[in-house]
Amino acid sequence: MNAPVDVSFFARAAKPLTSYRKYWAARFGTAKFLPTSRKEMEALGWDSCDIIVVTGDAYVDHPSFGMSVIGRMLEAQGFRVGIIAQPDWQSAEPFKALGKPNLFFGVTAGNMDSMINRYTADRKIRSDDAYTPGDIGGSRPDRAAIVYSQRCKEAWNDVPIILGGIEGSLRRIAHYDYWSDKVRRSVVVDSKCDLLLYGNAERAIVEIAHRLAAKEPVQQITDVRGTAYVRRETPEGWFEINSTSVDEPGRVEAHVNPYLMVSDQAKANGATCAKEDEAKDVAKAAEAAGSPVLQSVVNPAIKPLTFMPNPALVSRTKIKVPPRDHSVIRLPSYEQVRSDPVLYAHANRVLHLETNPGNARALVQAHGEGTTARDVWINPPPIPLTTAEMDLVFDLPYARSPHPSYADENGSHDGATKIPAWEMIRFSVNIMRGCFGGCTFCSITEHEGRIIQSRSEESIIKEVEAIRDSVKGFTGTISDLGGPTANMYRVGCKSPEIESACRKPSCVYPGICPNLNTSHDPLIKIYRRARALKGIKKILISSGLRYDLAVQSPEYVKELVQHHVGGYLKIAPEHTEQGPLTKMMKPGIGSYDKFKQMFEKFSAEAGKKQYLIPYFIAAHPGTSDEDMMNLAIWLKKNGFRADQVQTFYPSPMATATTMYHTNKNPLRKITRESETVDIVRGDKRRRLHKAFLRYHDANNWPLLREALKSMGRADLIGNGKHHLIPTWQPLTDGGYTSARRKNSTVAPAAKAAPVKLTPVKPSKGRILTQHTGLPPRDNGSAPASRKAAGPVRGSIRKPR
Repeated sequence: MNAPVDVSFFARAAKPLTSYRKYWAARFGTAKFLPTSRKEMEALGWDSCDIIVVTGDAYVDHPSFGMSVIGRMLEAQGFRVGIIAQPDWQSAEPFKALGKPNLFFGVTAGNMDSMINRYTADRKIRSDDAYTPGDIGGSRPDRAAIVYSQRCKEAWNDVPIILGGIEGSLRRIAHYDYWSDKVRRSVVVDSKCDLLLYGNAERAIVEIAHRLAAKEPVQQITDVRGTAYVRRETPEGWFEINSTSVDEPGRVEAHVNPYLMVSDQAKANGATCAKEDEAKDVAKAAEAAGSPVLQSVVNPAIKPLTFMPNPALVSRTKIKVPPRDHSVIRLPSYEQVRSDPVLYAHANRVLHLETNPGNARALVQAHGEGTTARDVWINPPPIPLTTAEMDLVFDLPYARSPHPSYADENGSHDGATKIPAWEMIRFSVNIMRGCFGGCTFCSITEHEGRIIQSRSEESIIKEVEAIRDSVKGFTGTISDLGGPTANMYRVGCKSPEIESACRKPSCVYPGICPNLNTSHDPLIKIYRRARALKGIKKILISSGLRYDLAVQSPEYVKELVQHHVGGYLKIAPEHTEQGPLTKMMKPGIGSYDKFKQMFEKFSAEAGKKQYLIPYFIAAHPGTSDEDMMNLAIWLKKNGFRADQVQTFYPSPMATATTMYHTNKNPLRKITRESETVDIVRGDKRRRLHKAFLRYHDANNWPLLREALKSMGRADLIGNGKHHLIPTWQPLTDGGYTSARRKNSTVAPAAKAAPVKLTPVKPSKGRILTQHTGLPPRDNGSAPASRKAAGPVRGSIRKPR
């Protein structure tokens, strides 16, 4: 199944997706939309569904929506798949709408974690939901994965529940829950699902569906990679490695060092990379030079001690390393990590070390004690898809549109029933999966893995042409050609041996790994070929750019800047200070400066006025008040004003969330005395950090004045250009309304008579942002001016 264009030569000992014999129901053919009602099932000639997918998102038949990918993949295997989208969870009746599934319920909370979708970083309820028609919030329950699973079990108690999606992936072990501020059990236990599929689940779901169709009991399906389930005891033939303590000394299995080459290979290249060889060379040189240490041994009566092995103890000293495929690491139990933050940090570190499909071992964590005790067993991660399999997934017959039931009275999806998440990706193309950046606040790596899975050039071009020819409303602009990261397409490790043995959490931090192939040539080729297609006016790049990787290829930066930037380009330095950057695993601000120089150079060569839009995070673990003050000074010095502020959001299982909960740094070995991390807790300090990012907002000046005085930096208060904030205070309402106004809590009314604020019309020459008057950037849905008067994203504005 491996295609010759695979960037990753990772050993894929997995059954190809196309090798299964199709289920008998394949005779019914392909549905234009997967059915969501009995009426639609009857139109297809179905009397029942083999599989029913329950999702917290509106049903959009597009490869960017998980329920569609899984549904269409199962359909391609011959199964009849129905969709129950955003059901009313107050009772089990809506879960019976399509009848009893023959094989199983597939449950997902949706493309987003239901808690992150519902609550802001300050735990305020959002009033919108981008995955719901009309952008209306409240269409899914909190902790939707648990609620949906329980309702499915109520509806049909004897039907297996297969749980998937990002919400389940990030809760596969005991995890810190930011919203309740406590450690919760694994979602496998709380949802009572039969199997949890974590990560991208095409391989697992196809195998499980065929095995269930062959009448294999779901309780016996325990060997599928990328799954988690509950079992009572460790089966016979498995070697259990205890990881329940962080301080007791014990034997640690040596791992292959991905940065040391085999001695013979190194010598063939005229160099040595093995530490043992280097030590031998040093010893030989010392002997040849007459080392003073060696010369001092002149007394012939002094003899070295010789230790002879005791035959009776030889058998004890030989330790046989258990086979990796039958080794399981026992993590500290739920009860232990709930009561001991150090053990929680330790368990999180072990989990992240066991994420490489090439060397990861199974994990097990006990939940409960005594007669109620059971283990949550987590199999190693799924094997990445090959390029041919990625093409198969994205070439399935998607309608590329929301289900007709969401259309308005005119049959359109652009009015009151518009689904914002679909609008965002309506004219975009996903070209790859995975991310090896390893940012600690991000969960992409935990869900999709570090190994990049890329589509072929032909498949990508085919999808661009399909959008051009078949998607309603297309005006010639592709809004994005990217993925989790814009510029990791076909970037990967040079050596399959190193790739399968590496345990580094990032390939680009603290610097770019020398074993990483950083060529952007395949991506440049796709950009050029796509923009040369007839009917394509513009190819924009909206995915986040990894700029420290981009500067390795000036040709790529030139192609990007001169042909694929619609006036602004978003990048994410996240901070300027080393304290928080080391906890984020992000490059220093010097990398940003280097990219900025190249960006401005190539923009000038093209005769274009274009702008970088940097994103920053407030209140991230490891960030001090002084760090935020220095960031604010940098922002003012460089003329940036943030309209939107991104505050650190502790998502389940992220490394930064572990820092937030435990005050420990899991990027290093965890002990009782290991490094502690400064954590920004409490509303007042979080507001202060956000205020530093919005230093220009007069509502924040009183808080900033108080903080600067307490920090001994009153010199930054004044009315000069070098000051951060002025001494005077204008009339304001005392509150802050974010750019997402309807998600903001209205400031309490003052006791004094309210001051009527008159809107001020921007003066001539003032740069406007999306939230101060300038329309959004063209995403292909409607004609728009190509002349950029300045940055048009509502995140940052740079005044002239």
